Amino acid sequence: MEAMELPGGAVKEVAVSNVAVAGLGSRAEVLKVALVAFAMGVVLVFVTGFAHPEAVHNAAHDTRHALSFPCH
Repeated sequence: MEAMELPGGAVKEVAVSNVAVAGLGSRAEVLKVALVAFAMGVVLVFVTGFAHPEAVHNAAHDTRHALSFPCH
């Protein structure tokens, strides 16, 4: 609590917060982040789709077929 003096000599206690508020990014920043996330997802699907190790291939097998992604 912090004391604040009002006109006429009265004193009022005021709560002060030190919490920082994160602002929302601009529309361009949000779209850039969304595009990067989408690109990383597409790369991940293609890398696992054509991976030669059996463990990597089978880890995402059903999901790829559910998304109509060929892997055979």
